[in-house]
Amino acid sequence: MEKTVITYELLYDALRMEKQRVELQKLDPEFYINITRYIEEKKDILQSQENKDSVFTNTEVQKTRKQIENIQKILKELYERREAKIIELALIATKSNHTNTADKESMLKEERTFYEDALYLLSNYRDNTLLSILSGKEIITKEEPKGLKEENMPPTTTKQLKFLASVPTFVGTDLNVYGPFEKENLAEIPLDVANLLIKTKKAIENEST
Repeated sequence: MEKTVITYELLYDALRMEKQRVELQKLDPEFYINITRYIEEKKDILQSQENKDSVFTNTEVQKTRKQIENIQKILKELYERREAKIIELALIATKSNHTNTADKESMLKEERTFYEDALYLLSNYRDNTLLSILSGKEIITKEEPKGLKEENMPPTTTKQLKFLASVPTFVGTDLNVYGPFEKENLAEIPLDVANLLIKTKKAIENEST
């Protein structure tokens, strides 16, 4: 199968289709990997332009910087729209106890992992909360440990994790590509994704950090 060549037009069309249609759109299986390489190529071009000594350099540099900025904005919106659709699909599957095969086939490998993790968390929360209410049982919630006040704590955006299982490549909320990871691997992961991996028992926070 011939690999899809990423272009600005292709990325824009992918976002347009995702915005126009309710269902999750199919993308090339290696879309996130290819788009990351595409951005890196653009950054290499920018660096080359910045190193040139020419009267046209400033115009070229500004043009390339703007293009990279637009590419990142489009990718962020595309990612967030697909993310919202996948969460909605997980909610529907939780309520109906059924996953639509066609919808799952439209997910990228990284998105299937996210879908399964979201489905697991939603299903468990639904079982532990809704079923407890319906059966008249007390809902037990974990108390937050007492410690330093949050405002006195330095802000953290990542956690170093130790992986307990293999995890395929995925795109973090910072739009960087992470993975794949094997059991026992250590890695710095965006906080929200790290917490999800910990909750689904795919990783633990590295105690040595």
